[in-house]
Amino acid sequence: MNVFKLAFPKINYSGVGAIEALIDRLSNEHGTEKGLLICDPTLVELGFADKFLKSSLNLVLFKDVRQNPDTNTVNTAYRMYCDSGAQFVIGFGGGSSIDSAKAIKILSANDGPIATYNGIEKVKRLGDPLYAINTTAGTAAEVTSNAVITDTQTHVKHVIISDKIIPDISVNDPSVMLGLPSTTTAATGIDALTHAVESFVSVGAHKLTDYISLEAIKTIAQSLPLAVDDGSNMDARKMMAYGQFIAGLSFNSAGLGMVHAMAHPAGAHKDLPHGVCNAILLPIVCEFNRSYCIEKFALVAQALGADTSGLTIEQASLVAIDELHALNRRVGIPEGFAQLGVTEADILSWVDDAMADPCAGGNPHPITREQVIKLYKKAL
Repeated sequence: MNVFKLAFPKINYSGVGAIEALIDRLSNEHGTEKGLLICDPTLVELGFADKFLKSSLNLVLFKDVRQNPDTNTVNTAYRMYCDSGAQFVIGFGGGSSIDSAKAIKILSANDGPIATYNGIEKVKRLGDPLYAINTTAGTAAEVTSNAVITDTQTHVKHVIISDKIIPDISVNDPSVMLGLPSTTTAATGIDALTHAVESFVSVGAHKLTDYISLEAIKTIAQSLPLAVDDGSNMDARKMMAYGQFIAGLSFNSAGLGMVHAMAHPAGAHKDLPHGVCNAILLPIVCEFNRSYCIEKFALVAQALGADTSGLTIEQASLVAIDELHALNRRVGIPEGFAQLGVTEADILSWVDDAMADPCAGGNPHPITREQVIKLYKKAL
């Protein structure tokens, strides 16, 4: 086996009541020290932020996180962090809130601007403590070394990958996922599935991530439709929280691929939800990759719940693509970018950014600019 790396938070709290466990720990560790709580307006409106704001923790609230966090958001939040005298940061929400908190961690010990750190392992110094509480079963931002920040000037998504931004403590508490709308549940759930599938076929995959990826695919395929149909189904929420978490463990080690590389420009230029972009592209990019890792896609088909008995490996690998399309339809994912107002001119403007994205290098086979154009057109 070649040398491989595993990187994840020092501590994870999972299960109902995990947030309270974190608050108790932070109260003991930080005492009267001030911290910055970063979340989006919805969590404040729903009262979930009260878990922190009404606790014994001394917190300042930044609640203006957007669905695709940008450099303006990061700069404003960092000014609040500095002006308040905060010494630790809490990211509470989906990937947008946690990625914004990761950016604050970077800037607390490294000179700006945040765009400086686009790429792999460019963060030099470890910043202030970071705690991440995930409220969606999808991004796995609470466990990974990735942060994605949109540049408001260039409309490029900076993909920052560094071990130094992995949260010190991560939390997965399914009780705060019960109120998620079905559309958000679906989009974030397929995002998690994308992490599992891409890391399974990535050039960086290894024996351990293979095992984790397949477990994540199986768990998500079984639980996501249940969570979409009934958002109050606690068992489904628990399993989705578990599935997205282990998918994060896998891609944090093995990497991703062209689904994410092509999804990032869509979110940056059109402010589209990241999970929806991934979902639209997943079966299309997998169809391209299938012929380069047929045996693995045959296993994906089985993990997705397909009966492949009596089929050749080639036939089973084709079933995997059908199953991905079927799951998208089952949970209500748009059929293509055109339904989201995207034009052919839009996708042609995304190609160069997709080719340059740090995730592209993990794809199981090199891809040309012309092939990316074809895939984007197919995704319309």
